[in-house]
Amino acid sequence: MNKLSRRKFSTTLAKGIGGAALVASTPIHCIVPGKSDKKKLGIALVGLGSYSTYQLAPALQDTQHCYLAGIVTGTSSKEKVWANRYGIPKENIYNYSNFDEIASNDTIDVVYVVLPNSMHAEFSIRAAQAGKHVICEKPMAINVAECDEIITACNRAGVKLGMGYRLHSEQYTQAIKEYVANKTFGAINYISADAAYRSMSNPGQWRLNKKLSGGGALMNMGVYAIQSVIYGTGENPISVSAQEFSTRPEYFKETDETITAQFEFQSGAVGSIMTSHNVRANRLFASCQRGWFELDPASTYIPLAGRTSRGELNFTQESQQKLQMDDFAKHILLETPNLAPGEMGRRDMVIVEAIYESISKGGQKIPLNFEAGYGFGG
Repeated sequence: MNKLSRRKFSTTLAKGIGGAALVASTPIHCIVPGKSDKKKLGIALVGLGSYSTYQLAPALQDTQHCYLAGIVTGTSSKEKVWANRYGIPKENIYNYSNFDEIASNDTIDVVYVVLPNSMHAEFSIRAAQAGKHVICEKPMAINVAECDEIITACNRAGVKLGMGYRLHSEQYTQAIKEYVANKTFGAINYISADAAYRSMSNPGQWRLNKKLSGGGALMNMGVYAIQSVIYGTGENPISVSAQEFSTRPEYFKETDETITAQFEFQSGAVGSIMTSHNVRANRLFASCQRGWFELDPASTYIPLAGRTSRGELNFTQESQQKLQMDDFAKHILLETPNLAPGEMGRRDMVIVEAIYESISKGGQKIPLNFEAGYGFGG
């Protein structure tokens, strides 16, 4: 197969083909970038679990426009470990009780919320009220109402809000967006996305506790699949129907194990997703009028792989977290597009709620309404 070399995807993104083009045009009221002479923004990680420890903190050692400035943790034993490892000064270390004091710390510009899902809204809102820009990990919250509260708080505080959707900053995903925008393979007829992994023997983890997670596989891996079918078509779905399956009810006592869902799009395209905590899968595939494209794997950290009916994709890969955080910092400093704004996170939660509603109604088709100002073309 012929290999396709790197293309100038950044040019396309600058024209608005990136993730922000798939959500509302409603502006996020922000601090004017020109009022700061900072060249690098300080980021504080809230929650020092596995993702912060093994992905975000290491990535922040290589970022060009931001750096690890502070931490917020509920585990006091981690404070000294992180301080020694990353040279974090004592005054930049907070816990969940004194977090609001971060408002007076000028060395911290951005708060990255990396907590269990049920805590996203509280700490995103508190960060905004402290005058800090916010990155919120996926899913944005445990329901649409909380998403609205986060967006409102950031707007009122005049801070920028971004989702921790790392894939919008990496080249394989950007390639797919360009194919769709330029109709390289013609109109999309069918699209599918699978995002799943096996949760083996840790029933005490917070992701299996509904009070902390808000849901199961759909709230975790399912967001990747939802994102994939949207940027893989360039449209938001207009309806969804869904089904839930459980083969290990003794293990998945509170949360969904496996969910499948079918989407309809205004263009006539149809799509499906599968997400699970008991299956291994990671793929995006689209059948088009004049060919096809595929990412497999589609949402792992690295390496991703892609191919089309015309040949393989071949890109030099970097840390997705590094690219994501630099992109958000550039959005603040240089007014570049926000590739994953809060409205995008809200849109995805509208879809998640509709999927759960469909399941509760025996697979009934649920129309999707993203409301004025939200969603594609909103």
